Amino acid sequence: MASVLQRSFSLLIYLTIIQVCLGSSNSAELVKLDLYYESLCPYSANFIINKLPIIFTNGIRDIVDLRLFPWGNAKLASNDSFTCQHGPDECLLNTVEACAIDALPALDRMLFIECVETLVYKGKYTQWETCFKKLSIDPEGFDDCYKGEEGKKLELKYAALTSALKPPHEYVPWVVVDGKPLYENYEEFITYICKAYKGPLPSACKEQSFASVRREKTNHVHHVCYAEQTTKMSFLIKIWSFMTSWMV
Repeated sequence: MASVLQRSFSLLIYLTIIQVCLGSSNSAELVKLDLYYESLCPYSANFIINKLPIIFTNGIRDIVDLRLFPWGNAKLASNDSFTCQHGPDECLLNTVEACAIDALPALDRMLFIECVETLVYKGKYTQWETCFKKLSIDPEGFDDCYKGEEGKKLELKYAALTSALKPPHEYVPWVVVDGKPLYENYEEFITYICKAYKGPLPSACKEQSFASVRREKTNHVHHVCYAEQTTKMSFLIKIWSFMTSWMV
């Protein structure tokens, strides 16, 4: 006769199988939400700090697979070195954020990147290391990553993934939902997520549908950093960042 432990174990396996079967019937594949960006583009910063975080409070985060690609409009050289649209500081912060994505849990990495991009938006990005203390994140290991070969490898990975985009990205922020770029409608990303998801929709999807209808009645200008942005435009962005730092 089977022991009590054996019977209990068999019952546990049976209940687990039932739970898995029931769960799979109600499950739906997560919607892929990909953000291709560069750290010092003010429009990328604006999206990260003012648009993207809402998914963590309205239930949308539960139905998406969020992925960040900190490369943007950077350029690769033949020796695997790279230059960034807004200069060496952007290359540094792209790499720092790549290291954060690699090392930190999902919520912590998002909070850290949001903290860094908030400083970018305020024109205080040189103070990015204060985000470790602010968020109680141990900076140990980050130095080795963003200053060394590991950080470079991560950026080369994001370079390859960005280069493989079809169609190619034209600017940043470049938002892609389930493999389809949203182009100028990138701020309406929640509407596209709700349309793509095959399972029970969170209440935020119904609210978003009404909000998007209202927004369609007004002209909304989307600002982006183009891949072929001129030196003059880059200079104007630096002036904008400087002026913003004085207004805060």
